[in-house]
Amino acid sequence: MQKLLHNLNPEQLAAVTLPAQHALILAGAGSGKTRVLTTRIAWLLQTGQVSPAGILAVTFTNKAAKEMMTRLSAMLPMSARGMWIGTFHGLCNRLLRTHYRDAALPQTFQILDSQDQLSVIKRLLKANSVDDEKFPPKTVMYFINNAKDQGLRADEVEAHDAIERMLVELYRMYDDQCQREGVVDFAELLLRTYELLCRNQPLREHYQARFRHILVDEFQDTNNLQYSWLKLLAGHGGRDGGALFAVGDDDQSIYAFRGANVGNMSSFEHEFKVQNLIKLEQNYRSHGHILDSANMLITNNSKRLGKNLRTDAGQGEPVRIYEASSDLQEAQWIIEETKSLISEGAARREIAVLYRSNAQSRVIEHALFSAGIAYHVYGGQRYFQRAEVKHVIAYLQLMDNPHNDSAFLRVVNFPTRGIGMRSIEQLQGAAEQHGISLYAAVPHVAGKAGSSLASFVRLIEGARFETQNMPLPQMVRAVLEASTLLQHFEKEKEGADRIENMEQMVNAATQFVSEEGFGVDAPAYKGPLAQAQAGVPLTTADGIEIFDADAPLPAVMSPLSAFLSHASLEAGDNQAQAGQDALQMMTVHSAKGLEFDNVFITGLEEGLFPHESSSREDDGVEEERRLMYVAITRARTRLYMSFSQSRMLHGQTRYNVKSRFFDELPEESLKWLSAKAPANWYGNKKSSWDMAPMTSAGSDNAIAQKIALKTGPGWRIGESVAHGKFGEGVIVNIEGGGGNARAQINFGQHGMKVLDLSIAKLERLGR
Repeated sequence: MQKLLHNLNPEQLAAVTLPAQHALILAGAGSGKTRVLTTRIAWLLQTGQVSPAGILAVTFTNKAAKEMMTRLSAMLPMSARGMWIGTFHGLCNRLLRTHYRDAALPQTFQILDSQDQLSVIKRLLKANSVDDEKFPPKTVMYFINNAKDQGLRADEVEAHDAIERMLVELYRMYDDQCQREGVVDFAELLLRTYELLCRNQPLREHYQARFRHILVDEFQDTNNLQYSWLKLLAGHGGRDGGALFAVGDDDQSIYAFRGANVGNMSSFEHEFKVQNLIKLEQNYRSHGHILDSANMLITNNSKRLGKNLRTDAGQGEPVRIYEASSDLQEAQWIIEETKSLISEGAARREIAVLYRSNAQSRVIEHALFSAGIAYHVYGGQRYFQRAEVKHVIAYLQLMDNPHNDSAFLRVVNFPTRGIGMRSIEQLQGAAEQHGISLYAAVPHVAGKAGSSLASFVRLIEGARFETQNMPLPQMVRAVLEASTLLQHFEKEKEGADRIENMEQMVNAATQFVSEEGFGVDAPAYKGPLAQAQAGVPLTTADGIEIFDADAPLPAVMSPLSAFLSHASLEAGDNQAQAGQDALQMMTVHSAKGLEFDNVFITGLEEGLFPHESSSREDDGVEEERRLMYVAITRARTRLYMSFSQSRMLHGQTRYNVKSRFFDELPEESLKWLSAKAPANWYGNKKSSWDMAPMTSAGSDNAIAQKIALKTGPGWRIGESVAHGKFGEGVIVNIEGGGGNARAQINFGQHGMKVLDLSIAKLERLGR
């Protein structure tokens, strides 16, 4: 026990050894929260306070769950497989697989990832002749998922106008269609589980009694339904329930656009009457100047629980700030600094370039490519989301559940087998008439269309028969051959990569069966997602079968079902993975949870970071500030920030004002690498446009040239002007000369405009 606890600091030790009561742990960036969570679990088990089956640990990514399992396996003299450790979606999937009858689901229900869900909605709109321009599929999907995240079914959603009434009706029809096909989307996993536990008292009380300790990571990212789910399992408002140990950082809540509610942390503290609130403020990642910048920035947010990061690593190097004249110059500066870091021995994988918008990456990518610096862009398609891989998955889904209409439509004519849209329409009509799936409706289609469709059904049935006793990897290989997908892509000019991706499915299946513990050569599934050795069943007075609290769960999934669930959950997990030895490029959102020795934060301009949309949203600027806080705290040793006077985005040149966040950083922690304004760009204070250009290091000739450009053809910066369309404004910048001169003018309500001075009819005011 002493070995388990000896390296913890006082705050970590206090958190790990708390009594079995509700607790809120405010874990700052780099403060060792994963260590606290895993050590807490190990301590509870080692001290005999709970059995492995009594632990429920919830994370937000598969990566975090696997890391927790790995650490626990190294700490404990016992297997961690019996514990329920996973993501919200993964744990709900596990529970629904066990109680599929009570949840009104088929045993082989399948999970729709976001792309599959969108396909279902497109099909729904077409079948009901709904105008997809008036009701875009993505808008419908957002509406449905948002309602589910709030815990609302279609009949519970308030509709205030005709548009909303139609969206509610589409939600109802979508639910009916998914139920008919035996499929669930990600939001449904959680909502269906919540509803099951709400209405089924014996089942709810069983799990409340079983999970004596509920531990939640990244609590600040929970949405309303996830918080309600946790309250239900913790027995909130009742006599019995487990101790809820919530770990999070309200300063790093950056997923409001996904429904995350940072207010859940305060709500938890008050609703559960939390007496144990511990702040983990000792940072083990960053140097002092970086932390001082983060601390001072985030104090400008009013709605926070409050903490202050500290370090024993010393102040380190100051934060470097660079002002560029253009995004091209900004990219070139990144290249030069990167080369310098590499020459000093820095690994490329320890250099990260962060940006607020994906649109910023193109210029930087081009500069890196031209300089011959290897780089990797996060945010590309993950393996299970690639089109050719999804084709293979669709064939496997049909073998597992032939009534999955989305899978059926994806591959019924791929590779092409003479089944056109007319045949599909006939089939859909028959399915609708008889109230059955497309697969089941094939015998109801006559003529050539029916013959072609029947041939496809025979292909699937033949594959199901041939592979019924095969181990999973061999089954995948057989499907690749039977589907003729390999032969199809062999004919494509660039089909080699697609074939390689499909071949990788066999390796993925092999790795899956190995990790999940049922053996590569054995068809029987014995993994933790569905335990094979059932406990002694208990039957309630209502006839509901439940299981002993400390017994493993019965097997409810075949290896194929388990693998397909794994593929869907993996495809929906958007957490970035570690890459090769290459410079890492990503949005700030993607950087959450990662850390690097050297970090560049680019594009720090008003309207870009903070994003222009933040001014139109409640607490939008505070969310942007939290995002900036996350960006700063990714850096261990060196932190760079940059902004540009002009930037090409979305096909237009933007003339920028530096981000307000610069005025919220401690001046003593900053080192300006280029000319800057003494204070800021607001009001009547001096503008950095009037300083020497970056490229000339302030030479006398460059200054003279700059002044000549800024005075322009009879116009001057700061001059008041009037325009026939935009009204009165003030010139904030002039560039170019002669017939090519352009002015950037602030027209107040009409915003910033860039006008060609040889064409625009401007009138001087006050002269």
